[in-house]
Amino acid sequence: MNLTRKGFLGAGAALLAGSTLGFVPKDKNGKPIEGFTDLHPGTLKDEPWRPFSEKKVRIGIAGEGLCSFGSAFGFQDHPNSEVVACAEVRPDRLKLLQERTKAKRAYASCEEMIEKDKELDAVYLATDAPSHARLAIMALEHGLHVVTAVPAFFGTDQLELVPKLVETVKKSGKLYMMNETSAFRADNYKMRKLYEAGYFGMITYCEGEYIHGDPPYTTKGKGHGSYNGWREGLPPQFYPTHSNGYFTCVTHKRFLDVTCRGLPSLKERYHKNRYNNPYGAEYAFLRCEDGATARMIVQWDTPSYGGEQGRIWGQKGSYDRRYGNPYRGWFEKEVKDRAQEWLKPQLPPGMPYGAHGGSHGYLTDDFLRGILVKDHKVCVDLKTALDTTIAGVYAHMSAMKDGETLKIPETVS
Repeated sequence: MNLTRKGFLGAGAALLAGSTLGFVPKDKNGKPIEGFTDLHPGTLKDEPWRPFSEKKVRIGIAGEGLCSFGSAFGFQDHPNSEVVACAEVRPDRLKLLQERTKAKRAYASCEEMIEKDKELDAVYLATDAPSHARLAIMALEHGLHVVTAVPAFFGTDQLELVPKLVETVKKSGKLYMMNETSAFRADNYKMRKLYEAGYFGMITYCEGEYIHGDPPYTTKGKGHGSYNGWREGLPPQFYPTHSNGYFTCVTHKRFLDVTCRGLPSLKERYHKNRYNNPYGAEYAFLRCEDGATARMIVQWDTPSYGGEQGRIWGQKGSYDRRYGNPYRGWFEKEVKDRAQEWLKPQLPPGMPYGAHGGSHGYLTDDFLRGILVKDHKVCVDLKTALDTTIAGVYAHMSAMKDGETLKIPETVS
C-alpha cells in the first residue's frame, strides 16, 4: 500500500472550519429522496476531531446512481483518503461522480476499474444491490479492502455466495465492511455504547423499523428507479439492514430463527414482478442468540411517515428515543452524569456528516480507521454485515411459507 502525507499536513489549519451536513439527492421528479433529507448527526462531543494517521488510503468508488451514493459518503473530503478512480455504467452519472469526487480516472464499469487500476488500495461499492457480493469477492481477490453499500448480498439466489465471501475475506487478509447507516445514527450509537458499558444488562426485547411512505399514494408507478429495475417488486426483507441494525449493530449478536408475515400490496408493481413477491411490507419476529426477542419491520407501500428507528429493552435498562429521557433503568444517574461519552465524536473539518441521520461520514471514517489504525474494529464488519442481511432473506422465505418458523444459519463461526 502506497500511502502518502500529501495534502495531510495542511489539515490542521482547517480545524476551526467545522464539518458540513452534506447534500440531498433528488428523484426523477426533482423531489428529495426520503431518507436522504435526515442530515443532522445529533448532538456531538465537545472536543474537536483529532488526526489518527498521516497516511492516505487510495480509493476507487463504483456507482453514483439515482441517490448519488458514491459521492455522498465523503471519501473525497476525508484527510485520510484520496479518490483516485471512479466507475459508473451511465455516462452522465459517471461524469457527475468524477466531478464530485475529483477522481483522476474514470471507468465504464466497476469490473474494469478493479482489473485495470493498479493504484487502488480499496474500493467503495455503491452499485446495485445484486452486484455487491460478486464485486466484493472480485475486489478482495485483487488484494483490495472493500466497503459496500447495503445489503451484503441479495436474496435467496445469492445464499451460495455467503461462504464464498467469508472464505475470500479470510484468504485475502483485507478489511471488509458494510455501510449500514443505522449503525451511526445518534440513537443506535448511544445504544451500542450503553450496551457495551453494561447499562442494559441482557437484552430482552428490541424493535427496528425501516419505513418508506412511498408517495404519491396511488397504485401506479415503479417507485424509485433502479439499475435493470432491481427495486421493482423487491421483497422488503431482502433489504432488511436498516431495521435489523437496531439489534446487530448494537450487540453484534445474531438472530437464530424467524417467523414473518407479509402484507399483500395494493401497488401494481407487487402484483407481477421478477421475484414473484406480493408483499410491500413484511413483519418479522426473531429469536436472538442472547435469548432476546426482536420485531423487525420493513414497510414500503403504506402511506406513513418514513424513517429508520429502533428501541431496546434490557433486564437493567431500556432506550426509546420517543421520550424526553430515552434511557430508563438502574443506571439513570450514571448515564446522565457521563452524557458526553454516549455522543458521537466530531468528524474532520469539512467532512460532511451526510444523510440517514448524519451517518455517512462516520461510516467512511470507521472504514479508514479500520485500515490505518492497528486493532481498530469497525462496527459493521463481515460477521455483522452478513448476520444483518441473512436474517431478512430468511424472513422473506418465512413470509412466503405463511409464517413458518425457519432457522437462520450462522454466517461466520
